[in-house]
Amino acid sequence: MQTANPESCGFDAGRLAAIDAMLAERYVASGKLPNAQLLVAREGRIAHFSSTGAAREQGAPVDETSLFRIASMTKPITSVAFMMLVEAGKVALDTPVHHILPEFAKLSVYQGGGAGVPFSTRPLAEPMRMVDLLRHTAGFTYGFQNRTNVDAAYRAGKIESWHGNHDLDGFVAALAELPLEFSPGQSWNYSVATDVLGAVVQRVSGMPLDRFFAERIFAPLGMDDTGFTVPADKVDRLTDCYTFDPIKGRVMLDRGAASAWSRPPQLLSGGGGLVSTALDYHRFCTMCLNGGTLDGARILGRKTLELMTRNHLPGQSDLASMSKSLFSEATNAGTGFGLGFAINDDVAKTMIPGSQGEYYWGGMFSTAFFVDPVERVTMVFMTQLAPSSLYPIRRELKTMIYAALI
Repeated sequence: MQTANPESCGFDAGRLAAIDAMLAERYVASGKLPNAQLLVAREGRIAHFSSTGAAREQGAPVDETSLFRIASMTKPITSVAFMMLVEAGKVALDTPVHHILPEFAKLSVYQGGGAGVPFSTRPLAEPMRMVDLLRHTAGFTYGFQNRTNVDAAYRAGKIESWHGNHDLDGFVAALAELPLEFSPGQSWNYSVATDVLGAVVQRVSGMPLDRFFAERIFAPLGMDDTGFTVPADKVDRLTDCYTFDPIKGRVMLDRGAASAWSRPPQLLSGGGGLVSTALDYHRFCTMCLNGGTLDGARILGRKTLELMTRNHLPGQSDLASMSKSLFSEATNAGTGFGLGFAINDDVAKTMIPGSQGEYYWGGMFSTAFFVDPVERVTMVFMTQLAPSSLYPIRRELKTMIYAALI
């Protein structure tokens, strides 16, 4: 790994070092997080890379080879895969989803029932379009939201289980039996929409989703350590993963040495299934920053990336006005949503330093990234603790990174 002098990238080295001290003292030494790894780059040049904490219980420290479950940071990759098919003329943003997934031809919207009582429903006001999957306005939900009778039905049917009974086709068929939370385009709800998008990519391309990712994105970008399954010869690099229990505190969720990610999943989750490294995801971010290209490999066209990173919420609204979600990987005020990314649409409303047009997302295990096309800055942050909403670490990281700009 090559790193550049921070000052040559327009950063104050002392202020970047202060971020490491904050992470080490406030989060790792205190036991809040098991580890922390931060990569900050400008124009694709790595200006700062730091790691603190152990990769596994009483094990070696995390380093640049450590593998992390990136969860919903899978979503932008799935969105890029879909837009590659748009560029090929095989599908469009306004294509009705049921044209590709005919299982969805008779979807309806929840009106009442559930919890043992048959659902009552009403027809969709508008058909679900591909753009609704990309911007989370499709009407789907997540079972873990624990908010409605619809998400309760997701839990009962184990809709989101990666090692359950469903492959992508079975997942679509099971989802088609349940009502939507709302008519497509009328609200925003964090959901399995990107998993559905992965099914679309698989159907349209005629390739299994993991193979499409590997051949069309990861190989050209040199993302050699990214995939749905950790190979046997790399399992020793996979970090332990934790969840937070209100009584016990941090408890083991998935042990690296015996991880569920060491087995091929039944459901290839375009919404959250990938494992990666900070350096691999940095390459993905740099491709986006460069307008779709990296080291001679063209993944997307420049204007396609520009389209993806505009606010696509109806009426140019923000999540504060449109979100019905109990949880998402973004703050709501001033935040729009594009085609696979949250969009910083009004910096003042976010109350965090940043740039209009900056785009980002995170994962449930507290990983995060952002791409700022104005300042030409990218960040990748890795750790392994769920839920990601537990601590304000993303806000603190952004504030301190922007404060380090000269």
